[in-house]
Amino acid sequence: MRANVGARTSDRRRYARDCPIGNPRVMSVAEEPLDLLAGYRREPHGYDEAVGDDGRARPSHAGALRALAGRDLEKLAATVDAHVAAEGVCFHSADGDEAFLIDPVPRVVDAREWQAIEAGLAQRVRALNRFVADVYAERRIVSEGVVPERVIETAEYYEPGMQWVRPPGDLWIGVSGLDLVRDADGRFHVLEDNVRTPSGCAYSLAARRALVAHLDVAPADAPRPLDELPAMLMGVLEAAAPGEGRTRAALLTDGEDNAAFYEHEWLAQALGVPLLEPEELAVRSDVDVVYRRTNADRLDTPVGRMLHERVRKGGIAVVNAFGTGVADDKLTHAYVEDMIRFYLDEDPLLPSVETFDLGRPEVLERAMDVFSELVVKPRGGYGGEGVAILPHAESWDVEAVRETVLEQPADFVAQRMVMLSSHPTVVNGRLAPRHVDLRPYVYLGRDEQARVLPGGLTRVALDEGALVVNSSQNGGAKDTWVLPA
Repeated sequence: MRANVGARTSDRRRYARDCPIGNPRVMSVAEEPLDLLAGYRREPHGYDEAVGDDGRARPSHAGALRALAGRDLEKLAATVDAHVAAEGVCFHSADGDEAFLIDPVPRVVDAREWQAIEAGLAQRVRALNRFVADVYAERRIVSEGVVPERVIETAEYYEPGMQWVRPPGDLWIGVSGLDLVRDADGRFHVLEDNVRTPSGCAYSLAARRALVAHLDVAPADAPRPLDELPAMLMGVLEAAAPGEGRTRAALLTDGEDNAAFYEHEWLAQALGVPLLEPEELAVRSDVDVVYRRTNADRLDTPVGRMLHERVRKGGIAVVNAFGTGVADDKLTHAYVEDMIRFYLDEDPLLPSVETFDLGRPEVLERAMDVFSELVVKPRGGYGGEGVAILPHAESWDVEAVRETVLEQPADFVAQRMVMLSSHPTVVNGRLAPRHVDLRPYVYLGRDEQARVLPGGLTRVALDEGALVVNSSQNGGAKDTWVLPA
């Protein structure tokens, strides 16, 4: 996460250097959220998570905003940042550690809405898990004409070497992190499915610890706790382990060069399992299930070659299994709702953002008719790189992208533009709307029992008007509160 986000960030950092890790508070002089929202201006388009059309706090956010009333918001933001920095929470890179910035205004989801989200997430991950199992076995979904075979064969992370491999319990996707966005009508859609090596769950807990330490909230407004995360993850590892008896698990890491190494260390400690680098795992015979968090997620890598034969013979399991990337390919996303109907015989509970398979001539023609309304992504792109948001582009840029797509349509995926919802965020000591998405975490265990961490990580674009919330492009995070029933 890049720390250079303008004056707001530099001011917070200067304060954070001198601020003690305690609870320096300005006594509340405002008792109602409306006082805190004085001067706040919603985005003219799209949905505001915390503020209704009447300018008042939505009921779900009233308690959280009341707890912020009367506070020096810039100092609070710096205090929260100092808290996580003191815990060692950061992102690693070759250029040095980068701060994990947390906006102190939490995003709140009420119990009823979360219940619907939770059911939709569980349904979707079950279908994706069955899809991967089918891909590396009979491919019924292809033979019955639901998904074109080229979608599978051309997926970057398709692994022919996993054909006819059957993990214990057919558990291919144990951990997933789906990216949700809310449209202008307030309805959640799935923007992307992340099922190879989703990261961020430990950062969610870091955000929660920081806010709990520095924000007084009335018991009635307090969120559901996140304490069950280690048990959820251990349930996945136990379900994935071959054989019966005690699970002998380890967390596999690249080491300190991995951007999420903080999370690797935290999770290994929370699970009570060894944290191993590849050369350490290679000489261990007492590990039967590996939670792989390395960037090496292909069979044709040192890690893949080390584990492949043992995986094929059933001597060791890997979470998530090699080859699961076929399910989070950007083109596969166009067919996930069809997968739910095919494998589960159910209607999708969470819709996908409409995704166009430009390799189908009739779909390409339809996309060209609405081209200026779409978001175009390179099929193999990451972190928001190469994304063209055409409704915000100049006409000549739209035409340039159109020509590029028409030359090689199969190299791109197009999606309907969704104006990301916004949320009050501390900017120069005041609240201003900034765009957000939501990454909840789903843990699939025995018999496809899915458990969902209540909330997950809200990512926020810290630049005004920005729609790319990725941490590599001036993104930050918010604690996500799910209210009890």
